[in-house]
Amino acid sequence: MISEVLKKHRQSVKILVENKVSFAAANSQLSIYDTFAKANRIELACDQLMFCGMLTGKKVMHAAGDFSCDFLPHESFVIAPNHPVEIDFPIASMQHPTTCLAIEICAEKVQKIADGLNATASLQNYDKHWQYHKEIVHTHHNIQTQALLNRMVNIYAENHQDRSFMIDLAVTELIVRLLRHQTRDFILSHSYAQPDHNGLNAVVAYLKKNLDKNINVEELCKLAFMSRSKLYTEFKNNLGCTPSEFLYQLRLKKAAKMLRNGNNITRTCFATGYSNTSHFSRSFKACFGISPSLFKKRHQG
Repeated sequence: MISEVLKKHRQSVKILVENKVSFAAANSQLSIYDTFAKANRIELACDQLMFCGMLTGKKVMHAAGDFSCDFLPHESFVIAPNHPVEIDFPIASMQHPTTCLAIEICAEKVQKIADGLNATASLQNYDKHWQYHKEIVHTHHNIQTQALLNRMVNIYAENHQDRSFMIDLAVTELIVRLLRHQTRDFILSHSYAQPDHNGLNAVVAYLKKNLDKNINVEELCKLAFMSRSKLYTEFKNNLGCTPSEFLYQLRLKKAAKMLRNGNNITRTCFATGYSNTSHFSRSFKACFGISPSLFKKRHQG
């Protein structure tokens, strides 16, 4: 569906840099931006939260404080309200345009979702509330987020009788994923700095230090001073996954970092607890949507 939308849009190209087609909804708007020529320092600002996902090509994002990063396909970049960025388009051309989708979401919708999480998955162990932190988020998203973004283009573009309800559900899921991402980063940092703060911290810090070991749930329960059911509840409420799923995420996150830094696939495989490269490659692609070799080539290129 994305390719069909782009095909229709490109038949009437009006400008070469950030040519836009938009689809509006009650609390959000989805836009697809095409750039057909190289350009530098193009400013982008919005008074709403803007969730961006790269489709093709490459951008270089610049923000306050000398922040600069490459923005590539299968990555997310979240721009906080009223925090402008500047964008370079180093490889855009008529034959190979740089294409990005952006979803603007109103603050009231974000706060409503945060309030819901506070009611159902309290962060009281950290004296913290679920909320959106106005900061840059740049991450290589997983295959589930990519599928969600693809689905959202379909929903926004079609004239379905239940379009508004379907958009609301999809935007809710996207916000939850963003809030979970920010909170997971906080808990990770807190656990490494204060492993004795609570049982969850102790387990998270232990898993981080032992990525190459097989998980033993009974040992984790003793470490956390929790029953098995309590441990799983704490992980689900605070991190949105089970302990084994969390270990899996940590391993692949480390693998992605190693590949970006130029390590070969075999070394990365064994350093992250996998016993053979075939299993590692399947797991990596299932998470990130591309093979380890393509991931490394993209980031090294």
